[in-house]
Amino acid sequence: MLTLREQPERNGPLGQLRALIDSGDYAPGDRLPPERELIVSLGTTRATLRKALDTLEREGLIWRHVGKGTFIAAHGVGNEPVCLAQLSKRVTPVHLMRARLSLEPAIAREAAINASDAAVSRLRQAGTKAREAASWDEYEAQDDHFHRAVAEATDNPLLLTLFDQLNQVRRAVAWNSVVRTSERPPRDHSSFAEHDQLIAAIAARDPAAAHAAMRQHLGSVSARLFGEI
Repeated sequence: MLTLREQPERNGPLGQLRALIDSGDYAPGDRLPPERELIVSLGTTRATLRKALDTLEREGLIWRHVGKGTFIAAHGVGNEPVCLAQLSKRVTPVHLMRARLSLEPAIAREAAINASDAAVSRLRQAGTKAREAASWDEYEAQDDHFHRAVAEATDNPLLLTLFDQLNQVRRAVAWNSVVRTSERPPRDHSSFAEHDQLIAAIAARDPAAAHAAMRQHLGSVSARLFGEI
């Protein structure tokens, strides 16, 4: 039986936020709705909401970046999100891309070795959703899910955690150099074919091809943003 002290916590903003995080609708690295939306949806005040967010941040369930928002933390990393938030202020987009080029091809290689049929199916679905995105924001969210699906396909919780931590920093880094000239990615956007090539390599259980496909894909992204690095 709940005590009187426990009941308000479960039914109040803190409990509601815990339930929101535990619902599974948000993956590590996903951004929670803005404070103004949470105030309305939770029926609370700004002061009470921020107190609840402070508690969740101390517990390592979320991390916050001024000007960017509140993000779901990678599972099981304790107080590490605070360090990641500080790290993101020192990391440039070029630093971030170099880190991705070091880690994600190796993750793709492990995915080709260990992916189940179900994991390959989820990867194909993620690739389709990215291709069908109606806006750049939606594409970036679906592209994020695609790359996480590759990490999930490794069936290695340590590699998935490393990916999630890198991805948390990626979300917080300021991409001021990115300029969009259209509402959505063009139909012939190179990432679509690169995703398909990566899926094919993982489905074929070809580690070398998967490693090369991911490196080519990230190299293509890097070249569009910064030229050769």
